[in-house]
Amino acid sequence: MLAMKRENDLRVGIARLKARLSHYLKSARQGRAVTVFDRDRSVARILPYPLGPTELSIRKATRKPADVKLPPPLRGKVDSLQALLEERQVER
Repeated sequence: MLAMKRENDLRVGIARLKARLSHYLKSARQGRAVTVFDRDRSVARILPYPLGPTELSIRKATRKPADVKLPPPLRGKVDSLQALLEERQVER
């Protein structure tokens, strides 16, 4: 979904966003969109969350955590460190 840039939208680099995240989240709460750039390329947008009927709500639990059935254990031995290292090698 493309959104048109409004005059009060903010543009910020990743490093500055990390350093001042609270500031940019506050701007989004006030209705300003924030476009995040990696060098000269836009990579993400932080948009104000619409309030009203779509507002999030907390529901009461329908059962106790102890009543939730856990999945069965994995078959065989799995070396999680080795699996992680292999996954990282594939990404390079």
